Amino acid sequence: MTFLPDGPPGANPYRLPRDVLPARYDIVIEPDLDAARFVGKVVISAAVQAPVDSVTLNAAELDCSSATLQQGDRVVEAGVSFDADTERMTLQPIDGSQLEPGDIQISCAFAGMLNDQLRGFYRSTFVDETGATRTVATTQFESTNARRAFPCFDEPDLKAVFGVTMIVPADLLAVSCGEVSSSEILADGRRRDTFADTMLMSTYLMAFVVGDLEATEPVDVGGVPLRIVHVRGKSNLTEFGLEAGAFALAWLIDYYGISYPGTKVDLIAVPDFAFGAMENMGAITFRETLLLADPQKATTAELLRIVDVVAHELAHMWFGNLVTMDWWNGIWLKEAFATFMQVATTDAFRPEWKRWDEFSIERGAAFDVDALSTTRPVEYEVISPADAEGMYDVLTYEKGAAVVRMLEQYLGADRFAAGVQHYLERHSYANTTTTDLWDALESSSGEPVRSVMDGWIFKGGYPIVSVERHPDGLTISQQRFVYSNNAGSAQGAVSGGDSLWSVPVMIRAHLGDGTTVEQRLLLSGTSTVVNLGGPVEWAVVNSGGHGYYRVRYGGDLLGAVARQALEVLAPIERYGLVDDTYAAVVAGDASAAEFIELVTDLGLETDLHVWQRMIWGLKGLHAIAEAPGQAALEVLIRDVATTALGVLGFEPQPGEPDLDRELRGVLFEAAGGRGRDELVRTRAREIFKTSIGSSAAIEPNLAAAALQVVAAAGDQTDYERMLDLYRSADTPQSELRYLQALLLFSQRDLFARTLELFATEVRTQNAPYLLGAAMTHLNCGPVAWEFVRDQWDELTSRFPQNSISRMVGGIRGLHTRELATEVETFFAEHEVPQGALTVAQHIEKMWVNVRLRERESARIG
Repeated sequence: MTFLPDGPPGANPYRLPRDVLPARYDIVIEPDLDAARFVGKVVISAAVQAPVDSVTLNAAELDCSSATLQQGDRVVEAGVSFDADTERMTLQPIDGSQLEPGDIQISCAFAGMLNDQLRGFYRSTFVDETGATRTVATTQFESTNARRAFPCFDEPDLKAVFGVTMIVPADLLAVSCGEVSSSEILADGRRRDTFADTMLMSTYLMAFVVGDLEATEPVDVGGVPLRIVHVRGKSNLTEFGLEAGAFALAWLIDYYGISYPGTKVDLIAVPDFAFGAMENMGAITFRETLLLADPQKATTAELLRIVDVVAHELAHMWFGNLVTMDWWNGIWLKEAFATFMQVATTDAFRPEWKRWDEFSIERGAAFDVDALSTTRPVEYEVISPADAEGMYDVLTYEKGAAVVRMLEQYLGADRFAAGVQHYLERHSYANTTTTDLWDALESSSGEPVRSVMDGWIFKGGYPIVSVERHPDGLTISQQRFVYSNNAGSAQGAVSGGDSLWSVPVMIRAHLGDGTTVEQRLLLSGTSTVVNLGGPVEWAVVNSGGHGYYRVRYGGDLLGAVARQALEVLAPIERYGLVDDTYAAVVAGDASAAEFIELVTDLGLETDLHVWQRMIWGLKGLHAIAEAPGQAALEVLIRDVATTALGVLGFEPQPGEPDLDRELRGVLFEAAGGRGRDELVRTRAREIFKTSIGSSAAIEPNLAAAALQVVAAAGDQTDYERMLDLYRSADTPQSELRYLQALLLFSQRDLFARTLELFATEVRTQNAPYLLGAAMTHLNCGPVAWEFVRDQWDELTSRFPQNSISRMVGGIRGLHTRELATEVETFFAEHEVPQGALTVAQHIEKMWVNVRLRERESARIG
C-alpha cells in the first residue's frame, strides 16, 4: 500500500510514500564532541517504483545544505523543503524534471547538534579518573529518531544495507554495527574508520558511538566475537556482563536453531541512556547499571537484571532485527518475545534463581494496568511517532510476554520452539505482522493458535476465572476483571458483550477418593462444567501459575486451598493466590482483613517471591490505613518478618542459595523499615558502618537492606554521609542505591534537598524515575507532587520526553480525594503527548487507590 503526503482521506500523513524504496545507505559522519555538533553526508541507493517529481524521506532537527539526485549519468540538484510536523524532507529536481522508474542515488550533506535529550545522535558525559569531564557521542534511534542523525527512510519495513564511515579524533574509539574494515590517519590528525556493511535491516537498528572508550578482549562465542565497550577506567566491572553475554548468545543460537545474523557483538555501556538498553545490530547500547557490575558488591536482583537485559537485547538480534514488525503497531512482536526469551535465558543461566517464578511479579504489573478501563490492546493502531513512543509500556512487554508464556505452556515447549524457528526461517530479513507468527505456531502445533490468541492481543483486559464445586468436579466461568470505571465507583469483575477470551486453563485437583488429577481445557464460553471424575477436596485452577488470568474460588474452596497452600501449592501458585487476593481487595471484592488473614496463614512461607508479594501488600494497606491501623500493621509486619528471619537466620551462611540471601534482605528491610523493629535498626547501623568503613565484606543483599533501614530512620548526619557516598560511588549499582536511599528520609527539609538534587544534579536518565518514586513516599509524597507541579515546565524541558509519563506514574501513591482532584485538574491542562494514554491510566489507578483508602482505611486494625 502506498501512503502519499496529499493522498486520499484516511492516508497517514506520517507515513512515507512507497514510490521510492531504499536499498543501501553510505554514511560519512564527523562528530565534534567539543562543539556538540556533527556534520555528514549520506548517499542512498534506491529504486524509483513509478514516475515521480520528488523524493520524500524523513529528517528532523537537521540542516541539509545541499542535495542531488542521480539517475544514470544524469545528476540534478534538488531543492530541499521540510515539514516539521510530520518530520519529512522533500527533494525536488530544481530543473522541474521527472524521476523515472529505475535506480537512483540520493545524496545529501547535513549537519546537526549533539543534543542532550538522549535521542537521535546525542551527547553523554562522564568524569574520568583525573576529574575531567569527557563527552561520548552516541545514538538512540528507536522508534523514529534515526532521522535526527541523517536523512533516511525511517520506517521499519524500508530495510536497507548500511555502510558507515566515521571521522573522529585519533585518540578516541569509534564503534558501529559492523566491525572496522579499514582505518587511516588523515592529514588533519583525525582518524577515518570504515565499518563493514550491515545486513539488510531497518534504520532504527543503526548505531554509531565515539568517545574516550575502551573495549575488552573479545570472547569467542561459536565464531562470533563478543566484547564489552565502556568508558575508560571501568574494565574491572566487565567480567560478569561478559559471562552473561557469552552464555546468552550461545543459548539463543541453540534455541532458535539459526546462526547469529551479524558478524560481531559489542555490548556498549553508555553513561546517559534513556531506556534500559537498545538492540542496535551488533552494537547494543546499555545503561551502565545494566551491564557493568562487581559481583562481590551487587545484589542478586541487580545481577539478575543484568542477565535479563543482556539476554533481552541479544534475543532481538533474531526477533526484531532479522525478522521485523511491518509497522510500529506490531512492536509487541519483538518486545514481548524478547521479554519472554530473556526470562527463559536467565532461567537457563541460573536455574536456582527461579526466574519464571519471579516473572509473576512483572506479570502483576501488567495485571494492574490491564484491570483499568483505560487499558488498551497489546496491538493497536499507531499513526504518529508519539503514538509509537506510547507503546513502550507494561502491556507491550509484560502482558505480551505473559500471554506468550501462557501459549508456550499450553502448546508444550517443543512445539512452541519449532513454531518460532519456522517463523524466523520463513521471514528472515523481511517484515511481518502478528498473524504471521500465529500461522507459524499453528503449522508446528496443529492447534488453533490464531483464534485463541487474537483475543489476548487485539482486545484489552483479561478474565477472572471463577471456580465452584460440582458433583462431577468443578464449574468454571469467566468474566472480565476490572478495578473501576470512569464514573468513579470501585467495582470488581464486570462483564461486557466482548469480554470473553479463549482461556487455556490448567487444573490440578484432589478428589474425595484420595487421587490427584490434572486436566487441560480451553474455556471459550462463559462457563463450563469440568468433569474430574467426582467431587473435589481442593483444586488449583491456573496450575503451574502461568496463565494470564486471575482466579476466584467460591464457597469453601478458597479456604480448602489456603489451609494446605504450603503443602500442595508450588511457590508460583502460592504467589498467584496472594496476588489474586490482594487484587480482590483493591477491586472491592474482598476486605483487607481477608488478605491479612491469608498472610498470617502463610507465616511459615519460605519462598522469596511469595514473601515479596505479601510484604508489598501489607505495605500497601499500611499506606492507606488510619493511625490505629498503621500501628497494628507495623506490629504485624514486624512480627511476621522477624519470625521468618529467625527461621532463615539473621546472618548469611556460606554456600546458602542466592534467593535465601535476597529473602533475608527483604525481611530485614521490612522489619526495620515499616516494622520499626529497634533491634533490626541497631543491627542495620552496625552493618552500614562496617560496609563503608572497613575492608570487611558484607553480603550485598543484607548491606543494601541495611542501607534502606538506616535511611528510613536516619538524621541529617546520615543524609550527608549517604550523599557523599552517592557522589563517590565506585559501581553503577552503588550510585543508584545511594540515590534511592536519599528518598527514604522523612524529614521534610532533607526530602526537599533530595528533590532539588534530582532536578539539577542527577542524570536525566534517572531523575524522572526517582521523582516518580518520591511521590510514593509514605509521609512526603504530597511534597514531591507539589515540587513536580510547580517545576513542571523546567522538568519537562530538561528530561527526555519519553520519561515524562513514567515520572507521572508516581501519582498512584497519592490517595486522598483532595490531592487526586488537584492532580486530575492539572493534567487536564498539561498534556504529555508521548504518553497521553499512560497518564490517563496513572490517573485512573490513583482514583482506584483513593476509593480503596476510603473503603478500607478505618476498618484496618
